[in-house]
Amino acid sequence: MSIRVYDTLSRSVKPLGAHDPNRPFGMYCCGPTVYGPAHIGNFRTFINQDILRRVLQLDGISVHHVRNITDVDDKTIQRSQAEGLPLQEFTSKWTRLFHEDCAALNLLPPHVEPSAIAHIPLQVGMIQKLLASGHAYTATDGSVYFKVSSFHDYGKLSHLNLGELRTQSTNSAGSPNDADEYEREHASDFALWKTRKPEDGPNHWPSPWGEGRPGWHIECSAMSTHYLGDTFDLHGGGEDLCFPHHENEIAQAECATGHSGFARHWFHGRHLMVDNKKMSKKLGNLYTLADLRARGATPMAVRYALLSGHYRSQLNFTLEGLAGAASALAKLEKAAGKLLARCGLSKSDFASISTPEPTTTWGSFAGAWNELREDLNVPAALGKVFAAFPETSADGRALDQARADLSGLGNVLYALGLVLFTDAPQEPAQAPAIVEELARQRWKAKQARDFAQADAFRYKLEQLGWKALDRKDGYSLEKV
Repeated sequence: MSIRVYDTLSRSVKPLGAHDPNRPFGMYCCGPTVYGPAHIGNFRTFINQDILRRVLQLDGISVHHVRNITDVDDKTIQRSQAEGLPLQEFTSKWTRLFHEDCAALNLLPPHVEPSAIAHIPLQVGMIQKLLASGHAYTATDGSVYFKVSSFHDYGKLSHLNLGELRTQSTNSAGSPNDADEYEREHASDFALWKTRKPEDGPNHWPSPWGEGRPGWHIECSAMSTHYLGDTFDLHGGGEDLCFPHHENEIAQAECATGHSGFARHWFHGRHLMVDNKKMSKKLGNLYTLADLRARGATPMAVRYALLSGHYRSQLNFTLEGLAGAASALAKLEKAAGKLLARCGLSKSDFASISTPEPTTTWGSFAGAWNELREDLNVPAALGKVFAAFPETSADGRALDQARADLSGLGNVLYALGLVLFTDAPQEPAQAPAIVEELARQRWKAKQARDFAQADAFRYKLEQLGWKALDRKDGYSLEKV
């Protein structure tokens, strides 16, 4: 049985494999925009992509994984200007943090990680091809736009009707609509090159059309085809990128190269909800890995919580669910410990049990492996892992069976990227005495219904990086 995964373009579950048997499986995934810390919704997408890569490896398929870094766009420029930092110094700081979080969550590093800034000449070259072939035009200010009406297949990924798209060459203020991301649902012609503006500061590069910078969409078309070829095997990202970003990538790439089938398979994951609501800073439910580690969670518990739902289903993240993930990991460690003891091995030996090499030794966990091969059904795979434990721990189990079970469990956990026996829970951050006193005074004022004074104490707490979480019988303190 081959690995089968849902394809957004065809709306069907299809087998995966390299289209060129002489080359590795080419996999391009849209990476982070490095203007701040990545949140757990971002990491749900990256973890699903990581699992796909691991499953392909375990099935004997060589993978060449490319994931970009967006270090020039509206957000990175605006934030770096606001902080008074050179753009590359600003984005390097957030790129380092992203890599640290990826390592903590046990994400395999991509084989190539190109940055948008480092590949601006490549993007300029693709824009020149689009202009020469009549798929783009230059505006009076020197910006260059892609002419959506010139590509009759526009909308094929998201199944949009080109005739129903509203052309938005100008925004509501009457200025050219060259934003990297649009507030409204539909956008037609989009910016390939954005002419230099005063608010961009020193962030501009030369081009045949004058100084400026690339639009957001062109970087992925240019870099994916450069590293993987005009047609490659799989393109991945979150569902929010399907339109317009991935739709625009297809249009740019296929018009510039003259080849249809830019990516043979499109792999999209659903959004992450938090407490049944969309994540937002305003609601206070946007978590980073650092936020959850400050609460005492381990990175492996966070990873488990984020992979526990099917990638094509919306997952609702809760702190209770995170605690459940930690409990599930403890059960996995207990079962693995019994198998290790039966085989005369120690916990420190378990890391060497998990291997990225293809294997046919799955023992009692063959069912879990088959669930992963069928559209990455992680919840079903986990269900079969736990269901197998009574059998693997049964008295009188032969040593060769125990060894096969241990190998199978190690390989399933490798596919999921879960590492056992390594994480020690971190103690929640201890509040300083001044914070404890401010919180006590706030609670006292609130009980006295002096809400203005309570708000004043709340503001002071926030200035010190803390917030109070009220209960009926009291409160607890949390590091912001």
